[in-house]
Amino acid sequence: MTSIKNPPHPILIVDDHPVILATFQKVLGKEGLNNVVTCQDSHQVMALMAAEDFEIVLLDLNMPQVDGETLLSQIHVEYPEVPVIIITADEDVKTVVRCMKQGAHDYLNKEVGIELLVSTVHRALEYRSLNRENMARQRNLRPEALRHPEAFRHIITQNAVMFALFEYIETISHSRLPMLVTGETGVGKELIARAIHQASGMEGKFVAVNVAGLDEHLFADTLFGHVRGAFTGAGHARSGLLEKAIRGTLFLDEIGELSPNSQLKLLRLLQEGEYFPLGADAPKKSLTRIVAATNRDLMDAVQTKGFRKDLLFRLKKHHVFVPPLRERKEDLPLLLEHFLHLAAQESGKKPPWPPKELLTLLENYAFPGNVREFQGMVYDVVARHRRGVLSLEVFKDHIKAGESQWEQDSHAGIRNYEPMRFGDRLPTIKEATAFLVEEALRRTRHNRSQAAEMLGVTPQALCKRLKNRNLSRK
Repeated sequence: MTSIKNPPHPILIVDDHPVILATFQKVLGKEGLNNVVTCQDSHQVMALMAAEDFEIVLLDLNMPQVDGETLLSQIHVEYPEVPVIIITADEDVKTVVRCMKQGAHDYLNKEVGIELLVSTVHRALEYRSLNRENMARQRNLRPEALRHPEAFRHIITQNAVMFALFEYIETISHSRLPMLVTGETGVGKELIARAIHQASGMEGKFVAVNVAGLDEHLFADTLFGHVRGAFTGAGHARSGLLEKAIRGTLFLDEIGELSPNSQLKLLRLLQEGEYFPLGADAPKKSLTRIVAATNRDLMDAVQTKGFRKDLLFRLKKHHVFVPPLRERKEDLPLLLEHFLHLAAQESGKKPPWPPKELLTLLENYAFPGNVREFQGMVYDVVARHRRGVLSLEVFKDHIKAGESQWEQDSHAGIRNYEPMRFGDRLPTIKEATAFLVEEALRRTRHNRSQAAEMLGVTPQALCKRLKNRNLSRK
């Protein structure tokens, strides 16, 4: 009877010492990880990688044929989805940091204990499995397969609304009409704009500019360019961004902050399809598709005369709204894993373990700064991390600061909280309190400590309330 192979695809161990290969294979085999391929000749590694799908690679750094760092770079470029665990004898800090920055998933000393070896391998296998599951979810959530999935590879999601958005983007991506991308700060509007460009197959470049704060002259010079002698100091002609993005995409970020005169210049460009470089007598034909983005409600801005209605309608030939992170919380585990590895890689550290209560904590935070805020939060926590499990308290500090800022913004009119709604009969204070307690317990998966913190009471007070509630039910 043939034994079942675990994992389904083999683990590749590369080391020029046969004793090390045999030892690692034996240790992993005792833990049920019996699907292992060993390689003593580093010249053969890339050929093996091309011939078979490996789950992970354990790679020795110091080998006589092809050294581990060279192989790490090649594997990371050609097989970025495969986690590579570096094996080192001396654990030189500079070398380890360099390898982590080059894409190593983790590292181990050759004298490592059995428990750490097995846990490190299991963790890398879990990471690979998570990535594979994410790809499977993407395929299952889409009614039809995306024609250009590579255009969206930088957007980490498993949310059905986001996949529907990707399908819409593929539908409109070949249009040369202007497009408007809206959404709150930090949701990834520029990533969406880049995906639109890449899915379009346009031969020109993607060029991005933040138009906030550009006065009328600077805006015109930046977009349209100028001829020699157009103004004092213009000793040479200069091409504008429209020309640099010819047959491509020009991304205008924070379009809601554009000055009135600049709005008029942009409107004329969109209406006429041509523009005048500063100082020029003859117009140039625009062969560039415009994608604009804003976190403002432009219809509100139109009502207050802060934005031209005719320009809004010109920009909004196609409209893409990116939902906030709080509406796609199923993405939190994927983003957490992604940011932990990016932060660890950039700082040359091992990816740290998150505390088991972390996801519950994150799911009950609104993330006013969205994905960008989450990334900054994780990067800061990893930068402060020294050893062991990540600190839950540092995450809590970030959340408290974010909630405080969100409350200030709400009072300033930047955001309004949705009011509580009741039926014809108002609940009693006792009933309302009971509802709040139940809702806090539900949101925290019955973690009483986190529920108490959410409600602004001590764990002891919450336990007392629950005890009294249970007694009253008897």
